[in-house]
Amino acid sequence: MTEKMRSMLFAPGNKLDLLKKISRVQPDVAVIDFEDAVPNSEKVVARANLIKYTQDAINLDLTIFVRVNPTLSEYFENDLQSLPPQVTGIIIPKVSNAEDVEKAEEAFERNSVNAKMLVGIETVNGLVALNDIFAKESVVGAYFGAEDYIHDLGGVRTQGNNEVLYARSQMGISSRIFGVPVIDQIVADFSDNERFIREAQEAKSLGFAGKLCIHPSQVPLSNQSFSPTTEEIVKAIELLKVYDRAVEEGTASVVFEGQMVDEALAKQARSILDLKE
Repeated sequence: MTEKMRSMLFAPGNKLDLLKKISRVQPDVAVIDFEDAVPNSEKVVARANLIKYTQDAINLDLTIFVRVNPTLSEYFENDLQSLPPQVTGIIIPKVSNAEDVEKAEEAFERNSVNAKMLVGIETVNGLVALNDIFAKESVVGAYFGAEDYIHDLGGVRTQGNNEVLYARSQMGISSRIFGVPVIDQIVADFSDNERFIREAQEAKSLGFAGKLCIHPSQVPLSNQSFSPTTEEIVKAIELLKVYDRAVEEGTASVVFEGQMVDEALAKQARSILDLKE
């Protein structure tokens, strides 16, 4: 996946006025939603609005993904048939096993769809089958849907996020194993910036590449949270200077700012500079 996905801003496809405002915010990925945010009576409207939206030249600089309805839904096939060529990726929600991915692959081929596939992990079965799902070459990204996951689990959603720590940790681990970037859960209260930033920091520490956004105000918070700070960049540069000099002199570890630095910490520093690029 080459696109940055620090922020994925969702907008309901049946609200053309909201779609037109996305370009002002400039998220890394604009997600036009055909699924949960759109009532059944408005599915056709959402598809028509997507066509209008992609015909506006001002939106062509955006990376556009569409979240279609689930593979078993009566709307899925029509969703695929309505997608214009400007769509970069398709999000398949509520993927519970590798078979769901295979059904989507077959539908893509059947409808001559040439777009990247990102999946939603939103059920207990989906989490259990995570490695099988991520092993599919067509899957280039995934998001964690905490609200649906906790409903399926029969648990209780809390601000502390203890109930989703295992699931988020597993997402980060599988992301690393299969090279599939993962995007963190929503914060439904878009007025709570403090919680959003806290969750973004948690997600970054667990290996997530970005966060789902449901309001434009969350986009800059997400972009900033998943980008290295100036202080982090400067420290990484200085650390690598000291470490590389030590390696040239035949030493595999060196003290930097009172901390013992070896190849593991040097790799972390290189990762920070890669994010900067």
